[in-house]
Amino acid sequence: MYLTGEAFRTVIGATPLVSIDLVLRNESGQVLLGLRTNRPAQGFWFVPGGRVFKGETLDAAFMRLTSEELGKQMTRARARPLGIYEHFYTDSVFGESPATHYVVLAYQLSLNLVLEELPTAQHRNYRWWDTVDMATSENVHLHSRTYVDALETGLS
Repeated sequence: MYLTGEAFRTVIGATPLVSIDLVLRNESGQVLLGLRTNRPAQGFWFVPGGRVFKGETLDAAFMRLTSEELGKQMTRARARPLGIYEHFYTDSVFGESPATHYVVLAYQLSLNLVLEELPTAQHRNYRWWDTVDMATSENVHLHSRTYVDALETGLS
């Protein structure tokens, strides 16, 4: 379900959004990050993902997001849950106001992708990151860096 801009602004200002983050690892164990083109987290390296729509099941949202963000539709059954996270931002898709609050369901997938074939609506300049570099780079957004611990410990 899509909302009008004004309705979505009201929702962002009043409630948390539910989203799914896709933490992809290649055969070398590196994590896929893209340079965010939109707010929030614009200009940072971030994992692919997006929000769950009203009336959309988590399974349907997962298939939609993998298709939109990775160009390959996958089922949630192929993924390993990494945990539930909260992301707070001082801005939103609308600019500096309202602030955004996400409740994020993070999932790990193992997949080799051709970076040049990935969609560019939300990210550009995709690259595979070693977890050590990802965890220490200030160019990687804090919310994406937090996934490294779950990846390294294997805990969900």
